[in-house]
Amino acid sequence: MKLQAFLAGAAMLAIGSLQPANAETLTVGSTPTGVPFTFLDIQTNEIQGMMVDLVRAVGQEAGFEVTVQPVDFGSLIPSLTSRRIDIIAAAMIATDARREVIDFSQEVMPYGEGVVVASGFEGGISPTFEELRGEVIGVQQGTTYLDRLQSMDVFGEVRVYDSLADILNEVNRGRIAAGMGDKPIMAYQMSQGRFPEVKMADYESQQTGSVGLGVRKDDTALLERIDGALAKLKENGTVDELAAKWGLK
Repeated sequence: MKLQAFLAGAAMLAIGSLQPANAETLTVGSTPTGVPFTFLDIQTNEIQGMMVDLVRAVGQEAGFEVTVQPVDFGSLIPSLTSRRIDIIAAAMIATDARREVIDFSQEVMPYGEGVVVASGFEGGISPTFEELRGEVIGVQQGTTYLDRLQSMDVFGEVRVYDSLADILNEVNRGRIAAGMGDKPIMAYQMSQGRFPEVKMADYESQQTGSVGLGVRKDDTALLERIDGALAKLKENGTVDELAAKWGLK
């Protein structure tokens, strides 16, 4: 009996000694202003959203835990490359320019930009934006849309904002004529009834792409684990369920 107790105790110690070595926690950067993909829940003071739920599910499938930190959109890639975070989980389109700096997982969902205007605006918006010539348009800092709008000799001014909520509020109050941003996020925020004087313009997205999780270029092993987990989560319907939960399906 003493020998059995000794062996049982030794086995428990061995298991316990392995757990810390196997425990892996990665730091995830998510924006506090990208509802419903990522946003700061003021009641819990934690980042919530579809991409947060997704990266937690990926971690559970791939064998790691995550801690989620709020990071402004424009600081996500610098935070990743400087190793302050390990994964980007946000509404970030995997553009060619970004792929030169970081790697992206397989596609989580397709994505594109939209334009919002005052509810009294009539007609549509063409890719040349002639309908807004001389007007003020708003755009979020750090997005792929900023350079495009600033390069167009159309607008009276291109104003840069910290969040899409700020842009929607400015259009709602009549301070700017239009705003460009991630269409799913703007549509979701408008559906909450906070911006009654704003509508989505009749506009065809020109910068369609896909959203994925971001990792550093040298984290190839992590990328493989993430892609493997994502493939399983797509196959078993988890990704679709999370998209439906957050009004994105």
